[in-house]
Amino acid sequence: MSALEQTVPEGYKQTEVGVIPIDWESPELGNFVQSLDAGVSVNSIDKPDAFSHGLHILKTSCVSNGYFFPREIKSIIPEDIVRAKTIVSKGSIIISRMNTPDLVGELGYIDKDYPNCFLPDRLWQMRFRANLATNTRWLAYILSFPAIAKKIKESATGTSNSMKNISKGSLLSVSFPAPSYEEQTAIANALSDVDALLTELEKLIAKKQAIKTTTMQQLLTGKTRLPLFATYSEGKKQGQPKGTKPSELGEIPEDWDFINIGNNAVLKARIGWQALTTKEYLDTGSKYLVTGTDFDAGEVNWNSCCFVSDWRYKQDTNIQLKENDVLITKDGTIGKVGFINELPLPATLNSGVFVVRPKAKSFYPKYLFYVLTSSIFKFFIKGITAGSTITHLYQKDFVYFEFPAPDVEEQTAIATILSDMDDEIQTIEQRLAKTRQIKQGMMQELLTGRTRLPISKEAV
Repeated sequence: MSALEQTVPEGYKQTEVGVIPIDWESPELGNFVQSLDAGVSVNSIDKPDAFSHGLHILKTSCVSNGYFFPREIKSIIPEDIVRAKTIVSKGSIIISRMNTPDLVGELGYIDKDYPNCFLPDRLWQMRFRANLATNTRWLAYILSFPAIAKKIKESATGTSNSMKNISKGSLLSVSFPAPSYEEQTAIANALSDVDALLTELEKLIAKKQAIKTTTMQQLLTGKTRLPLFATYSEGKKQGQPKGTKPSELGEIPEDWDFINIGNNAVLKARIGWQALTTKEYLDTGSKYLVTGTDFDAGEVNWNSCCFVSDWRYKQDTNIQLKENDVLITKDGTIGKVGFINELPLPATLNSGVFVVRPKAKSFYPKYLFYVLTSSIFKFFIKGITAGSTITHLYQKDFVYFEFPAPDVEEQTAIATILSDMDDEIQTIEQRLAKTRQIKQGMMQELLTGRTRLPISKEAV
């Protein structure tokens, strides 16, 4: 008995697709597929519902990792409607037959008919043999399982590194582990239940983010006042609601003023002659180097940060980070914002990031953070970049940014509310990430037969 045979547990067998249960098979995809139907290229506008006819052509980005995204569509121009063919049909699987090396072979299961959506020539729609008992949802799961998806991608050919093509023959010859129809259905049902939970969590996050965006817009402009600050608490106007006054940004509360970055903030960055070379980005150390890729509208991801030497950290005390520092990128993708809630280790900045601090406690740092992630700052960035290819936020421009703000007490209250909303969203996002991990574990166990599900009548 060979060493390979000795590693096969009782009740399992060694096959070309690995060790699988003894009652499973290892068929080729061609055993299941009746046809691979492509569409045709048509002239279109990259916008849904651009015409009253409501007919669309799919983008190649409509499928990914077993999922179908029906809003990844373009509107067919009226003159080309007669050329469109291959409507998206329930129970089929759509696969990208021609794409970049990373995206070729991506696929998605179609759970209902889409009579107004047509395939382009770079997508195939798999239709399956009626005389074979096959759960096509399970088939989409097994084909998007990493080991099988890798085989599909590797079957693609092409001399260009930018575009690969899968032939029908190579796709249909891909083999994979397959249980009985009853077990296929049980596996598909189990994974579909997890997918349903993932979908609900994604919807909940989107809903919470939309609420937060609206709340930010209302609170940061004073259109909505917190009850504690909505009326005068002393003087002749005690108990009366606070009014508004005109400004360049429209009506703002009469007790608010404008904060100007140049006048009310300390703005620092690594100066040119102190620039770091990539050789100085260390994998280990005791001093973090924060770059613009280590944050985006939130806390710094310390796990992604490199390190720098002690002398580079000590070189400029102005950019040694502190808790409650606000960060903003000035190169590349300008205007990305970060906030230092805590410092696990001493940290400094690379040359692509500003640190912004209040001058004489003129503002609450977390309030500024939310202003910089709001439409107020996006409008400012749009204004200074209009009509140019600018990829840099210059200090000479940034110092002119100003925004309406209440006193620090109300700023703190507003920032606390928004921070609580962020915490709630983060909790749901963590649950979403954990659920995705659980699904990956389930796929690894169920699609390989390592864990078997009991077969019930409901699974049939």
